Amino acid sequence: MSIPRSEHPFPQFVREDWVNLNGEWQFEIDHGVSGEERKLFEAEGLSGRITVPFCPESDLSGVGNKDFMRCVWYKKKITVPDNFKGKRTILHIGACDYESTVWVNGVEAGRHRGGYISFAFDITKYLKDGENDITIRAYDDNRRGTQPAGKQSNNYNSYGCFYTRTTGIWQTVWLEAVPEERIVSAKYYTKIDGTVRIDVKTENAYGETLFASALNCGKTVACGGAVVRGEHTEITLKIEDPLLWAPGEPNLYDLTLTLGKDKVNSYFGIREVSAHDHRFYINGKSVFGRFILDQGFYPDGIYTAPTDGALIRDIEMSMACGYNGARLHQKIFEPRFLYHADRLGYMVWGEHANWLLDIAKPEAWKNFVGEWLEEVERDFDHPALIGWCPFNETQQNQDGELLKYVYNVTKALDPTRPVIDTSGWFHVKGFCDMYDCHDYEQDPVKFKEKYDKLMTGGEIGDWTGPYPDDLCFVSEFGGTWWAPGVKGGWGYGASPADMEEFLGRYEGLVSALLQNDKLCAFCYTQLTDVEQEQNGLYTYDRRAKFPVDKLRAITSAKAAAENDD
Repeated sequence: MSIPRSEHPFPQFVREDWVNLNGEWQFEIDHGVSGEERKLFEAEGLSGRITVPFCPESDLSGVGNKDFMRCVWYKKKITVPDNFKGKRTILHIGACDYESTVWVNGVEAGRHRGGYISFAFDITKYLKDGENDITIRAYDDNRRGTQPAGKQSNNYNSYGCFYTRTTGIWQTVWLEAVPEERIVSAKYYTKIDGTVRIDVKTENAYGETLFASALNCGKTVACGGAVVRGEHTEITLKIEDPLLWAPGEPNLYDLTLTLGKDKVNSYFGIREVSAHDHRFYINGKSVFGRFILDQGFYPDGIYTAPTDGALIRDIEMSMACGYNGARLHQKIFEPRFLYHADRLGYMVWGEHANWLLDIAKPEAWKNFVGEWLEEVERDFDHPALIGWCPFNETQQNQDGELLKYVYNVTKALDPTRPVIDTSGWFHVKGFCDMYDCHDYEQDPVKFKEKYDKLMTGGEIGDWTGPYPDDLCFVSEFGGTWWAPGVKGGWGYGASPADMEEFLGRYEGLVSALLQNDKLCAFCYTQLTDVEQEQNGLYTYDRRAKFPVDKLRAITSAKAAAENDD
């Protein structure tokens, strides 16, 4: 059987020696959460089968159980390749929802909490010659309000804008061989003058020399080295006449990092991002952000794209409609999506899955913040990622101190990107780099009248942000219901009577924002339908609902905010 999702899961950090463990695993649902007591980690086998990396709720997993599963178990027999001998063996799990425990040959090797971010354990000391037993347990209870769950339904059925749940493993599981003296991670700080500062974290490498080489089209354009004197080592490269990364201009440089016997292949894009005075800038040039809401759900894979090509297609579908980026909504997307955004020149906002999270509970704070900081660290190097927005629609009666704290720590970890404290509804004054709002008004005339007041200093009515003068991003709008002949479901407003009425409404709403010189970005809801929510530009199975060329002409029209550089 061919291995599903067989491509390398982290294109920005590739070593030669790695093994994809996707495919068939033994599987068992542990309804009573008694598997540890029953020592399933020592059992010879489990009762069922599943196809990893697809969650058991999905059709592609071969399980298709849509009910709540508080605990699930996975088991696989593996043999470590001969070329791993003499190196450390790292077990990587792309994402597993929610609390994960790993055993190797019956011995616990590590635990991780968080359903959206990647994690890894060094399992070398637990391995033996020949066949080895890998067991993974995932505990998941999104009804308790203390774990980020995003749009996963807390009812048996999907409803409103809550959809089918994801339990357990939903991204690639893989092994990697690394030497004792190794590169752990790297962060790239770029300037448009061609300066690239590389901050590399290493392990067991004191006194060794670290080398970095940047290449363009296979030709070395800059190189440098430094002696390792601590956990972090910096190398600064200077690239002459740099090719800059920008939307629609995805110039990338290959990068090789070498430390003794360790070699990592990576890449970077040179660009700078800023937001001020009602403008959003890439490399000092005013760019209007034509974003679309992308929730990253798939009919057959739920949270997991069925193929790598499906990730590419989602970006291409959006760009075909005139969009230059997306809000990655209520879900931390997998690194390969960001990789394709990098190489296609497609901007994205990073967000976490705070819905169903009761932030009045201290445990919820802990669970959210820890995983969010892991996300900011992991995806820092992607040039396509142009801003952070940890929360979505945090209500006014909830704790603003959490928003302040997360804003501050996000800026401390990443001072290079704008940060929105929470998208829509409620903002904490002084803790947001781009004030935004959500507005699903369906009448284009009323919509335009409201936002035109920004250009004359007038009040815009029911917006709940701190000050209307600061608003520069309408980060959710549209969402027009369109599903002719389909019973049930929903969208925003009354469904248009026909295609002509839909296109007229779409043009009116979009044009109202493009023509407003106080706005620098919008985000249309949404790219595709998701289950019962039928307001996408494409159906859930990715068929175009409207003439794409007409949408593109409307969406890509000149914006007032693009008139000056």
